[in-house]
Amino acid sequence: MSRKESLQKITKTLLKRRSALRSALDGDLSLLKEQAGGDEVDWAIDAMQDDLNSQLAEVESRELKSIDAALTRVVEGRFGRCGGCDRPIPLDRLRAIPHAAYCIACQREAERNPVESDESASWANLPAVELSGRPLRFEDLEIESF
Repeated sequence: MSRKESLQKITKTLLKRRSALRSALDGDLSLLKEQAGGDEVDWAIDAMQDDLNSQLAEVESRELKSIDAALTRVVEGRFGRCGGCDRPIPLDRLRAIPHAAYCIACQREAERNPVESDESASWANLPAVELSGRPLRFEDLEIESF
């Protein structure tokens, strides 16, 4: 089988996995909305189950984001090429991790020298607070009350 045919097969795998993850994620999130009545033990069990479902949904969401990025690379004609060195990613690696964006060497380097990539944790995403040249005070912050 040629590399092109292998990449097409891996792309089909990505599409199937994306569909499965979307369904699973919908199920996980719907479980979080369900609240059972009962006593404190039931509530504690529900809270523990909600925590597990939330963690599972987070893992699935990250994988879904990686798959979407891989499918974007397919459309752009960059799928199967390392985002670090631009060499072809070995097919065995793509078969094992179809959404891999880097060859093993570049992935190891990225893990040794992590870069802040989570946009939600960026200071740039904080709302702007106009201070007019004075120091920030607690009263300047808008805090939601629960």
